[in-house]
Amino acid sequence: MIVTAVTVYVKPEHIGDFIEATGKNHEASVKEPGNMRFDVLQCKDDPGRFLLYEAYESEVASKAHKDTSHYLLWRETVEPWMAKPRQGVAHSVIYPTAKAMW
Repeated sequence: MIVTAVTVYVKPEHIGDFIEATGKNHEASVKEPGNMRFDVLQCKDDPGRFLLYEAYESEVASKAHKDTSHYLLWRETVEPWMAKPRQGVAHSVIYPTAKAMW
């Protein structure tokens, strides 16, 4: 399983727009083959900071996500609303193990 944690800082005047656009991306992403989880989190102490937690069964499924029309539309739509470039960090899952998850 591949997990990517994406931190996004959004300009205050676009927080609502970002939430709406990201909700649409979330709805489509969770239907992708190989998607295991796609969480959208908002920081309690900094409402303009978001964390997208994306879990895919494989590197192939994770990379395929970046070619979907909904992701490309989301990326183009939200980019001007960002206070600074988003930062995605890929992770390999140690626990839970695959056996424990099923």
